Amino acid sequence: MPNVYLGLGTNLGDKDRNLRRAVGHLQKKIGNVLSLSSFYETAPWGFVSEHSFLNAVACLETELAPADVLRRTQEIEKEMGRTHKSVDNVYTDRLIDIDLLLYDGQILDSHELMLPHPYLAQRRFVLEPLCEIAPTLRHPVLGKTIRQLLEELEQQG
Repeated sequence: MPNVYLGLGTNLGDKDRNLRRAVGHLQKKIGNVLSLSSFYETAPWGFVSEHSFLNAVACLETELAPADVLRRTQEIEKEMGRTHKSVDNVYTDRLIDIDLLLYDGQILDSHELMLPHPYLAQRRFVLEPLCEIAPTLRHPVLGKTIRQLLEELEQQG
């Protein structure tokens, strides 16, 4: 079965509980959780907020196609109380955010989904937890391991 890597983030309410609830929903609706990173407290990325984030990455095995994983993650976000998605790189506070980062090495560019996630290599809050659970995983476009991508980002400051 394919492995899918999902980025999780929250900066409102009981953040620890939000992430744990999201993982429970993922287990029920996407597939078996193979690994889950530690939870990382991070500053907001791409916008200003007084609320810090709690982020994690989960790896699941799934029988679902990438588009179905996306649809189900969006359903989970709505069920958990997320009222709107970020549009045109305008970000806001959120109860939960679930991003499809990687899907079994696939490369996909459609109007609804890009794989790998287009900002994966630029986001420390994604690379750190992803490196914790899959340091030797290779980015299918850049050809570098997650550890290499994190080291490059750290060198950039």
